Parts: sequence; structure tokens; C-alpha cells
Amino acid sequence: MLNLNSIHHIAIICSDYKKSKAFYTEILGLEVLQEVYRKERDSYKLDLALNGQYVIELFSFPNPPKRPSRPEAVGLRHLAFSTSDLEVCIAELAKYQIESEPIRIDEFTGKRFTFIADPDDLPIEFYEV
Repeated sequence: MLNLNSIHHIAIICSDYKKSKAFYTEILGLEVLQEVYRKERDSYKLDLALNGQYVIELFSFPNPPKRPSRPEAVGLRHLAFSTSDLEVCIAELAKYQIESEPIRIDEFTGKRFTFIADPDDLPIEFYEV
């Protein structure tokens, strides 16, 4: 049996580093832990935390390929954040002209959730707990 404790982080490759860095730090409010430019790869690596916990590695690479479809491509389907108040979350996103999908109800838990897209159209879910 593996001795796993938790998910350590999620890696995301973006097409426009400045735009994605602003989205994840200024709009979603993630904290920058470390930012490194790797000259040999012409690539940035940005380590981001949520409430002090390391959660996302944001990478830039020259000319990364596009995601084949949204959200039902093979691989990561979406990134989900928990929120205690979905309406407040949606209102804050609207201040940045970010539209959320209509609120849905999880058929198994009865909890409410919605989706937005990051600058590269990666589906981002907000799940009310």
C-alpha cells in the first residue's frame, strides 16, 4: 500500500505567462511562493499557495500545444476550489468581467457549484462547502 498523505500540487502550462500570473494571483488571490525564470528552456515556473499551502505550479513554455477539447479531453478535467459562499465568489469574479456558468447542484451531495475559464480556457470550478 502506498503511504500517500495528500495532493502536493497541480501543474498548469499557460500560453501567456503575464496574463495567467495576473489571473491566479490578482483575481483568484493565490500567493506567490517562488518565481523562477529558466533561461535554457525560455520558461517561467511560478509556485503558488492558497491559505499558505502550496497548490499550483504555473509554467510557461514557448508555443505550447492547445488543449484538444473542453472539458472532456483525456487528462485533467478541471481544477476545483472550495468556497463558503458561491454568490460572493461569483460577484467578485464579475468585477473582473469573468462570467460564471449558471449555478448547478451536485446530484449526489446537493452542494452548489459553478465554472469559469482561466485565460487558456482551463475549466475552473468553485464548489460551495
